[in-house]
Amino acid sequence: MATMRARIAAHLGTRQVSRVIYGAIIGLALVVVLEHHPPSAGSAVASLLATALAVGLAELYSEIVGTETRTHRRVAAEQVHEILDDVLAVGFGVAFPAVFFVLAAVGVMKVDTAFTIAKWTGLGLIGFYGFCAARLAGARLAGALLQGVAVAAIGAAVIALKALVH
Repeated sequence: MATMRARIAAHLGTRQVSRVIYGAIIGLALVVVLEHHPPSAGSAVASLLATALAVGLAELYSEIVGTETRTHRRVAAEQVHEILDDVLAVGFGVAFPAVFFVLAAVGVMKVDTAFTIAKWTGLGLIGFYGFCAARLAGARLAGALLQGVAVAAIGAAVIALKALVH
């Protein structure tokens, strides 16, 4: 348990936190869109993984071009490794809900259940990071809980907006 806490604490001190959140919001939005006309579990997995790849490649390209235009120099291999860490974090955030659809594909749960769990874990992840950010910034427990709920409400707003549109 102490090792897990140490890993989480180390992760919370990295740039990848913002990238995972960004990816999780994209993944959550895709899950909400797919749910309106639910595909098979395999198609949902493919959609999430393809989106993770596309967003990751866009992230890679934009970061390299942005760095080169800002610095007026080619991106060094060391910088590419840093950028790839961010790309992988975004891809992880987008692709994470695929786990539930893999479970649905092998019969552990129904596709409807996978959609429900994917949405709630997406909101939970976003809220968890908001809570941790507040606590690490010195907020008291109540303030941190409020911030976690507030940022999770952003994800809930995505779900609600999509529900209203359809």
